[in-house]
Amino acid sequence: MAKILIIDDDKTFLTFMQGYVAENYPCLEVETRLDPLQGLAAITADLSLLLLDLEMPGMDGGKILAYATAKGLNKNRIIILSGRDADYLHERFPMGCCLAVLNKHEVRQKAVLDMIFSSLQQKGQS
Repeated sequence: MAKILIIDDDKTFLTFMQGYVAENYPCLEVETRLDPLQGLAAITADLSLLLLDLEMPGMDGGKILAYATAKGLNKNRIIILSGRDADYLHERFPMGCCLAVLNKHEVRQKAVLDMIFSSLQQKGQS
């Protein structure tokens, strides 16, 4: 089973994502952390996907990205989420530093997440 870790300080967003994935992608296991420091302990090199909020108190997504890759998680399994516009996100995280940077409030960006979740589910079923 593919394992997804979501680290975000927005409890409503985490609850939504956990329910959404459970309902639409039942072969995926989702773990969430509200506190970025507690999220560090849950990061392992075998995660299928790590979703990180960019702006969180105590530690931002950029620092967690660096920690996760240092711990052995492939950067192509990490997505940075933010409410910021795409230009800002692409400037801060140039192509190749992670799988994607997405605005978590834009519908088109959610379609990208759906494609990734679908791919993970298909891999898990084969």
